[in-house]
Amino acid sequence: MNKTNETIQWIGTAFILIMYVISNFFPGYDTLRNSVALGGALCFFAWAYRVKNRQQMIINGVAIALCTAGLTQAFFG
Repeated sequence: MNKTNETIQWIGTAFILIMYVISNFFPGYDTLRNSVALGGALCFFAWAYRVKNRQQMIINGVAIALCTAGLTQAFFG
Protein backbone atom coordinates (compact mmCIF):
# COMPACT_ATOMS: atom_id res chain seq x y z
CA MET A 1 0.00 0.00 0.00
CA ASN A 2 1.15 3.52 -0.73
CA LYS A 3 2.70 5.05 2.43
CA THR A 4 0.80 8.33 1.99
CA ASN A 5 -2.53 6.49 1.72
CA GLU A 6 -1.70 4.45 4.81
CA THR A 7 -0.77 7.59 6.76
CA ILE A 8 -4.00 9.33 5.76
CA GLN A 9 -6.00 6.29 6.89
CA TRP A 10 -4.23 6.10 10.27
CA ILE A 11 -4.78 9.79 10.93
CA GLY A 12 -8.45 9.40 9.98
CA THR A 13 -8.70 6.36 12.26
CA ALA A 14 -7.27 8.36 15.17
CA PHE A 15 -9.83 11.13 14.61
CA ILE A 16 -12.72 8.64 14.50
CA LEU A 17 -11.55 6.84 17.65
CA ILE A 18 -11.24 10.18 19.47
CA MET A 19 -14.76 11.02 18.27
CA TYR A 20 -16.07 7.80 19.85
CA VAL A 21 -14.31 8.61 23.14
CA ILE A 22 -15.90 12.06 23.18
CA SER A 23 -19.32 10.63 22.29
CA ASN A 24 -19.23 8.05 25.06
CA PHE A 25 -17.46 9.83 27.89
CA PHE A 26 -18.14 13.52 27.21
CA PRO A 27 -21.64 13.60 25.68
CA GLY A 28 -22.10 17.33 26.17
CA TYR A 29 -19.20 18.24 23.90
CA ASP A 30 -21.07 18.17 20.61
CA THR A 31 -19.00 20.89 18.94
CA LEU A 32 -15.73 19.16 19.80
CA ARG A 33 -17.12 15.81 18.65
CA ASN A 34 -18.27 17.33 15.33
CA SER A 35 -14.88 18.98 14.84
CA VAL A 36 -13.01 15.72 15.41
CA ALA A 37 -15.49 13.80 13.23
CA LEU A 38 -14.96 16.37 10.48
CA GLY A 39 -11.22 15.79 10.66
CA GLY A 40 -11.74 12.04 10.29
CA ALA A 41 -14.20 12.45 7.43
CA LEU A 42 -11.80 14.78 5.60
CA CYS A 43 -8.97 12.27 5.95
CA PHE A 44 -11.06 9.36 4.74
CA PHE A 45 -12.47 11.44 1.89
CA ALA A 46 -8.94 12.32 0.80
CA TRP A 47 -7.93 8.66 0.97
CA ALA A 48 -11.05 7.55 -0.94
CA TYR A 49 -10.34 10.13 -3.64
CA ARG A 50 -6.75 8.96 -3.96
CA VAL A 51 -7.75 5.30 -4.35
CA LYS A 52 -10.86 6.12 -6.42
CA ASN A 53 -13.32 4.50 -3.99
CA ARG A 54 -16.57 6.28 -4.91
CA GLN A 55 -18.69 4.65 -2.21
CA GLN A 56 -16.40 5.89 0.54
CA MET A 57 -16.23 9.32 -1.10
CA ILE A 58 -20.03 9.53 -0.92
CA ILE A 59 -20.19 8.39 2.72
CA ASN A 60 -17.47 10.79 3.80
CA GLY A 61 -18.84 13.61 1.66
CA VAL A 62 -22.15 13.29 3.49
CA ALA A 63 -20.31 13.14 6.83
CA ILE A 64 -18.40 16.32 5.93
CA ALA A 65 -21.65 18.09 5.03
CA LEU A 66 -23.37 16.99 8.25
CA CYS A 67 -20.43 17.94 10.47
CA THR A 68 -20.11 21.29 8.73
CA ALA A 69 -23.84 21.94 9.16
CA GLY A 70 -23.64 21.04 12.85
CA LEU A 71 -20.62 23.25 13.42
CA THR A 72 -22.23 26.11 11.51
CA GLN A 73 -25.32 25.83 13.68
CA ALA A 74 -23.22 25.68 16.84
CA PHE A 75 -21.20 28.78 15.98
CA PHE A 76 -23.75 30.88 14.11
CA GLY A 77 -27.12 29.32 14.87
